[in-house]
Amino acid sequence: MGALLHDGGCTFRVWAPNAATVAVRVWRDGGEQREDLAAEANPGHWSAFVPGVRAGDEYRYELRSPGNGSSFTKMDPYCRDATSSAGNSIVCDPAFDWGDAQWSTPGWNELVIYEMHIGTFNVTEAGKPGTFQSALDRLQHLQDLGVNAIQIMPAFEFDGDFSIGYNTALPFAIESAYGEPKVVERLVREAHRRGIAVLFDVVFNHWGSAGLGDCLWRFDGWSEGPGGGIYFYNDDRRFTPWGERPDYGRSEVRDYIRDNALMWLREYRADGLRWDSIGCCRMNKGFCQNECCGEWLDGGWNLIRWVNDEKNWYQPWKISIAEDLHAFDAITASTPEGGAGFDAQWDSDFLHPVRRAVTAPFDEWRSMGQLRDALYHRFHGDAFERVAYVESHNEAGQGRLTELISPGGPDSWFAKKRSTLAAGVLFTAPGIPMFFQGAELLESGSWNDKNALDWGKRDRFGGIFLLYRDLIRLRRNWFDNTRGLRGQHVNVHHVNDTDKVVAYHRWDQGGPGDDVVVVANFGNRAYDSYRIGFPRAGTWWLRFNGDWRGYDPSFGDHPGYDTTADPSGADGMPCAGTVGIGPYTLLVLSQ
Repeated sequence: MGALLHDGGCTFRVWAPNAATVAVRVWRDGGEQREDLAAEANPGHWSAFVPGVRAGDEYRYELRSPGNGSSFTKMDPYCRDATSSAGNSIVCDPAFDWGDAQWSTPGWNELVIYEMHIGTFNVTEAGKPGTFQSALDRLQHLQDLGVNAIQIMPAFEFDGDFSIGYNTALPFAIESAYGEPKVVERLVREAHRRGIAVLFDVVFNHWGSAGLGDCLWRFDGWSEGPGGGIYFYNDDRRFTPWGERPDYGRSEVRDYIRDNALMWLREYRADGLRWDSIGCCRMNKGFCQNECCGEWLDGGWNLIRWVNDEKNWYQPWKISIAEDLHAFDAITASTPEGGAGFDAQWDSDFLHPVRRAVTAPFDEWRSMGQLRDALYHRFHGDAFERVAYVESHNEAGQGRLTELISPGGPDSWFAKKRSTLAAGVLFTAPGIPMFFQGAELLESGSWNDKNALDWGKRDRFGGIFLLYRDLIRLRRNWFDNTRGLRGQHVNVHHVNDTDKVVAYHRWDQGGPGDDVVVVANFGNRAYDSYRIGFPRAGTWWLRFNGDWRGYDPSFGDHPGYDTTADPSGADGMPCAGTVGIGPYTLLVLSQ
């Protein structure tokens, strides 16, 4: 479908079942070329080969409605590039030199995901959004940080130049303000060369609502009542909290969404997809906080299952992540078991307890029991079916974590200590850790589509960057002595709700270099000799101390130390030892 470039010209193919005639108008070199499309045997589809068309030529479809015979033009729903959501489609050359570098998508237990918004990640020109090129220019920062996956928020054509991305107008086209398809491919290629996987955020629960008039909205002139025509439901199923819901009951619309998902995985060589708010794909009345609501949408549910099956058939090593936020186990159940077939889903049952534990204004309000439950939570007994996070774009839009911890003082000692404590729990918890851009720079305020990262903070808060780097290295078993942080297992063996201290044992297979013990102090009090249980006797080496003054001059540098566990036992563990720990601090120890 769309504009298919080949030797001598281009074949244009479009779905317009209610049009009386369809033509394509192509502009190049100051001139216009117009060709009629022929109706295919496949009902509702039109196509024609147009000689002389080249990459970079602009085009639109000219359609005539069967009723009053009026004609109008529309952009190509399948176009890979466009001048804007109200401009022209652009013919693209699919050829790209991917080079010969070997690349393998990291295992899901190895992933550390950095959520990125192209328009605000690296702004280099005042009054304009960041671009894929400017993001590419900052890949060294991500490589230094140690992340091995970036999740790019929606970057397809939307209304205007500024957006957080969830108002899609043309799902196949790269947002014109962000650059052209080739630079997206270059970013993926260069990320892979640096050991960084690339995931794309896709929006299949709604399109628009703004910016649809020149493209998907009433594409061939037909609609029912106030509905949007062939790409949308035209009854009350059309409504979502954000825009117009696609008509999952039409096979051509399901094909359109399936083709889009596979485009990112095949043409752009993405390592996975994150699906936005799939509650609006599977439920008629959209998203309700803490529960599903409305009637079930079989069409949307079956579409999800079909696309995940397609991905698993062709590229099963790539990851499919759902944002559902209802702790619905069926999301990550396999399709033969009746599930949606996602590999993982965002876990709000981790998010909220950890955030409460660091944003509560008083220590006595922090619940170590809730924190314990957050560490244990998983789907189908598999830790890597969940993406754990303490801040995404959703939360950052309401105020960065540092701002919520210390309103008006996001660079205060409390904000630094408790936000980094949350990061420590994130990177040592079971699951796939994810964090939002700028956390490593101690970003503050409320994030929006014009609130660019302040790269001056890389130097101002260089110690915070080092803290994130050190935690990520431990999570990825950088030095081959914390392998257990990549494992399934956790035993939260010490829960002290009086002192606000928890300790947990993490392991994969167990043994030296594998077993890890994490101690987290959620109280504003230091301990010189705090006794906890250990799984084995012998020396446990301190790998990380979140109170180290090298991370920030305001930190207390409370002495942590290597400890020797003896066989006296504690906390239901066979051995015990003591640790020194500062206030609002996390320690990591291993053998």
